[in-house]
Amino acid sequence: MNEQTEAALDRLSHVFVNPLRSPILRTPAEEDIEFEEVTFPSGDGVPLEGWFLPADSDRLVIANHPMGFNRAGLPAHLEPWVSIWGPSGNGFEVDFIPDYRILHDAGYNVLAYDLRNMGLSGAANGGAVTSGLHEARDVLGSIRYAARRADTASMKVALFSRCLGANSTFAAMRQDASAFEDVRCLVACQPVSDRVIMSRLLDILGVGADHLDELDRRVRLRTSIGFDQRPDATWARYARLPTYLYGVHDDSLTLPTDLEQMIKAIDVEDKELAWVHGTTARWDGYLEFQRRPEPMLRWFDRHLS
Repeated sequence: MNEQTEAALDRLSHVFVNPLRSPILRTPAEEDIEFEEVTFPSGDGVPLEGWFLPADSDRLVIANHPMGFNRAGLPAHLEPWVSIWGPSGNGFEVDFIPDYRILHDAGYNVLAYDLRNMGLSGAANGGAVTSGLHEARDVLGSIRYAARRADTASMKVALFSRCLGANSTFAAMRQDASAFEDVRCLVACQPVSDRVIMSRLLDILGVGADHLDELDRRVRLRTSIGFDQRPDATWARYARLPTYLYGVHDDSLTLPTDLEQMIKAIDVEDKELAWVHGTTARWDGYLEFQRRPEPMLRWFDRHLS
């Protein structure tokens, strides 16, 4: 292995395990939405930070975010994120505030929060991201928090889980299925299997997907948790509620077969897989809701009515 490959593998394993925390540069105040800064414990006690956006209804959407993002999105148009994500065609900002504007205008209360080790939430597990394995506890914490707040306890609840957040949701369903008994539905944006996305990244960086096992070894040495122990497409089988799954079909960082395996694994009749076409940028999948929210809103409306 030459020095360049060695350095690339070391850098990628570090960025994958301990992604740089992204700053919260936007708030719902930009859209003139009333909101409350909230904090609540994860399932294992890690303090999580978030926003609660009240609406005049009995319907609540709980939203989380992708790896390295936070509840506000990701300033991938700025350094160092543009250098990190630019090579894959994702060097532009993802702003989630318009998502909350749309949900709020549609009559939904919103609880948006930062996963552990991201945004302003607490550090845990040595700062390591575990592809949803430990972040599942944050999903469980958000559901329990909503169930214990006086103003949300009796609300109809839906989940809007994105990428790492969606992986974490599948893992939470595996960990404690009973916690989802009162959750009406899930909208899952671009969950992903580590072996798929890391193989694609290795090719994009010029290292080659044939070094995936070596990358896996380095990730295991840093975290004790290899790719095969982390949530992947097969974990979608733990979903037991109506699920709307969507993503970029020609995403440069994944393969369509990954989401196709997930929708097949979800063992409910009420499920749907939708594709975003005309782009290879994964970030366009994260922006799809604010560009074309109607299918997701119909899903929420149908299951929370």
